[in-house]
Amino acid sequence: MAGALAAGASKSPAPAVSRVALAQQVDPVGAPGRTLGLSRVRIAPGARIALHHHPGTQLAYIQRGVLTYSVRDGSVDVMRGTADASPQVIRTIGAGQTGKIRRGQWIVEQPSTIHQARNAGRVPVVILLATLFTNGSPPSLPVK
Repeated sequence: MAGALAAGASKSPAPAVSRVALAQQVDPVGAPGRTLGLSRVRIAPGARIALHHHPGTQLAYIQRGVLTYSVRDGSVDVMRGTADASPQVIRTIGAGQTGKIRRGQWIVEQPSTIHQARNAGRVPVVILLATLFTNGSPPSLPVK
């Protein structure tokens, strides 16, 4: 295999931003017409996610790296600590503001939160997402 690569075959570069669906349940108990999902997003150093919002509620937990997060409309509270104990609000990122969300911190994004993000660091950012969206909805909706 190494010989094939050395002889001129090229390896495709990893995408700057990738999303992998890890698990989902359509119409979970208590949320008919919705899909509960779990996914992982990887953002390469220097990569950006364009301005968008989500079609439902999304929890985003930073597993690795530092995410630079900008809000156009709405706001998010940046949380730290275990969710089932007493998580702490570290800060709020409001409309027109940009803040950093670090490893072990998390936010809750509502459909009204219009935002964008980037990886200004040197290591990939890895985000675990829990989503509750209308059945058939895409993971994000672009905003112009």
